[in-house]
Amino acid sequence: MKTPYSVEERSVLFVTTLTSFMGPFMISSVNVALPAIQKDFMMDAVQLSWVATAYLLAVAVGLLPAGKIGDIRGRKKVFVTGIAVYTIGAVLAAISNSAGFFIILRVFQGAGAALFVATGMAILTSVFPPQKRGRVIGIYVSAVYVGLSMGPFIGGFITQQLGWRVIFWLMLPLGSLSFWLTMRYLKEELQDESSEKLDLFGCLLYGTSIVFLVYGASKVPTAPGLVLLPLGLAGLLIFAYQQARSRYPVIELTLFRTNRVFAFSSYAALLHYSATFGVTFLLSLYLQYIKGLSPQQAGMIIMAQPVMMACFSPLAGRLSDYVEPRLLASGGMFITAIGVFLFSRLSPDSVIPVIFINLIFLGIGFALFSSPNMSAMMGAVEKRHYGLASGLVATMRLLGQMSSMAIVTVILATKIGRSATIESNLDQFLASVQIAFILSALLCLLGTYFSWYRGNVQRQVEEK
Repeated sequence: MKTPYSVEERSVLFVTTLTSFMGPFMISSVNVALPAIQKDFMMDAVQLSWVATAYLLAVAVGLLPAGKIGDIRGRKKVFVTGIAVYTIGAVLAAISNSAGFFIILRVFQGAGAALFVATGMAILTSVFPPQKRGRVIGIYVSAVYVGLSMGPFIGGFITQQLGWRVIFWLMLPLGSLSFWLTMRYLKEELQDESSEKLDLFGCLLYGTSIVFLVYGASKVPTAPGLVLLPLGLAGLLIFAYQQARSRYPVIELTLFRTNRVFAFSSYAALLHYSATFGVTFLLSLYLQYIKGLSPQQAGMIIMAQPVMMACFSPLAGRLSDYVEPRLLASGGMFITAIGVFLFSRLSPDSVIPVIFINLIFLGIGFALFSSPNMSAMMGAVEKRHYGLASGLVATMRLLGQMSSMAIVTVILATKIGRSATIESNLDQFLASVQIAFILSALLCLLGTYFSWYRGNVQRQVEEK
């Protein structure tokens, strides 16, 4: 039976879905345009790496504080501020004429993205009732994968035909439309903790720890990475100790101590992204170095996974409105475990059609896990914590992705060595791929445990 949406619901769904598309689309598009950006600004390799890293760090630092600020000051206010900052940053980046200014603007963009990412899911959850929540979260998640899959192709076309700056100019109409729709149709401010204050010291401690952690993970196994990574982990432990004693904590640690559904769903998400984000990176190298495919051919094959994720995420989200999310997410995680384990059997003789089919299999597993698990996390908390929960959803994803790349980097460095090239060490590279996928499968199995034993989400929602 078709469930009617109000004008406000349709507008909120459209604008949050559009912003969930914008971020991943920009990231994947800019990655394709990096050679052109490097040539235009005459960047060295270190400067070029900061084009992506600066954005990533700004998002990572801003997510949790942005979610908390949204709960206190109003989610709509934070959301539209994020859209404005992100759009202005994109326009200025399009007209920038120096590498340093361009990198600063990437930080500016990342800060804006943190504001609307941390509050977008909270607004969606606030506006839609529980019986509609799964399907709209599925659409929201699908937009992320559509952005990731479309970015390389559209970004590559724009860069080649019109120039890389047009990618940033494209954000002007998209951001302006999002801003106008939010201001026009979202009537309520959506705040639930107006009496609280922001823990500025906690935000500073958290931000510093995340910078050390994320940047350190990107530099593993070099000396700076091996120093900064433990410092970041230690900082997070100090942050947790400080938050437990703070009158107005940035993060409610009681959610992890007393809310089993939320805690186990968070752990499952962290493990899922830690196990799977490196899949695309490893397969891209395998297909080009071992199978001899061109970058475009490898991209066409790998695209099977995000396309399936985009197609099945709305269906998985809708099913989670009627079927206990624990069952769907656990099944999806187990399918993912099987898929990544099958990739651990890759050899020089592996055939492309089998790899393509396994990517389809993985995409379905991803979709079955992601939307129901996200719905479970948001449905397990009280309304006043929606902003915080939304920020934590994105933070778990980001930390998992960074952990995945750190794991892959350490394995490659251990097996191949820092100075050797992959082309001259194909046997060692293949061994690294197999080890990485076996480890990924084990992480997925551990994630399946947390997903299965989280408890029933629908019963908890009914009790509320």
